Amino acid sequence: MALEFVIRVTAIGLFAGAIGTGGGGFISYCLLRKPNTTLLSTVLGFSAGVMLAIVFMDLLPESILIAGHWHALVGLLAGIGVLMLLDLLLPHHHHYSRDRQFRFRKVGILLGIGIALHNIPEGLAIGAGYASSISFGAGIALMMTMQNIPEGMAMATAMYMGGLGGRRVVLLATLAGVPMGIGALIGAVVGAVSPSLLSLALSFAAGAMLYITCDELIPDAQELSRGHSATLGIIIGVLVGVILGVSS
Repeated sequence: MALEFVIRVTAIGLFAGAIGTGGGGFISYCLLRKPNTTLLSTVLGFSAGVMLAIVFMDLLPESILIAGHWHALVGLLAGIGVLMLLDLLLPHHHHYSRDRQFRFRKVGILLGIGIALHNIPEGLAIGAGYASSISFGAGIALMMTMQNIPEGMAMATAMYMGGLGGRRVVLLATLAGVPMGIGALIGAVVGAVSPSLLSLALSFAAGAMLYITCDELIPDAQELSRGHSATLGIIIGVLVGVILGVSS
């Protein structure tokens, strides 16, 4: 495997991850400069809808396709279990109070961890795709970039509502995409990875994101909602996520 090829594929993976999540973070920052409860609930609902669609249209089906239902189930339960454990260890409040900013900041951090985790196997897919053919790898990289935008929006929205500054939020969202470059490097070097490991990684990320979405994003969006803003945001987010999943 030529060193130039490995470097190029790694750079593409870094670009896809950083531009995707960083771009999503920048969009959220622009939308939320003058936030109001209706806009916040809509954006949170949209982010939750996209996350649900990605879990059920992308991560879980891919995990099942790679190594079967049992690997996907084990990884899914592990992801849910680990996030539930973290949730129990960290202070948690489901109702608005003076601790609201801290709670949103925690949600943003957990989302960032989940996004970073599942960017590794997605980077592996980019690297392995390029090892197969340039056109196949380029298609995967483009899809991953598009998919990371709403994920970056979800992470950045929570952090922005948690009191972090706009530039810091965009930087953290960008950094969450960096592991995709690491995964692309590994995929380009080995050409193919263990199907079992890849399946578990994808389903683990699915479980982590499913827990965060159901336990944090949806309840918070509904609590902020005035009328049906949160519900409409969730529906639109699901539709956008489904379109991304079908197009991939």
